Amino acid sequence: MSDRLFGMSFAKIHPLYVAKAERKGRSEEDVDTVIRWLTGYDDAGLRDAIDDGRDLRAFFAEAPAMNPDAALITGMICGVRVEEIQDPLMQRIRYMDKLVDEVARGKRMESILRSA
Repeated sequence: MSDRLFGMSFAKIHPLYVAKAERKGRSEEDVDTVIRWLTGYDDAGLRDAIDDGRDLRAFFAEAPAMNPDAALITGMICGVRVEEIQDPLMQRIRYMDKLVDEVARGKRMESILRSA
């Protein structure tokens, strides 16, 4: 399962995140804001990741700077506590899922973008 997820294209996942957020009245910019916060990508870097079809393994391996405050992301996603996930790549993917879920649930951006 994880190999299939790790090999999934970021370009396939991004529009799903955006659609989820837009159904709840949020925007693509909101989704991109939390992804940039998590990964350190800028707008051009995110666009490149979508355009070149890189998979999630490469997307996170090439992330400019994972946010050190990502460790403050807690809670359940897909029935698993994100803070207890052992595989670093899976944890990063689930952090991204959790942030997008919080955007879609209407949380304030200040509370989504955690800081110590």
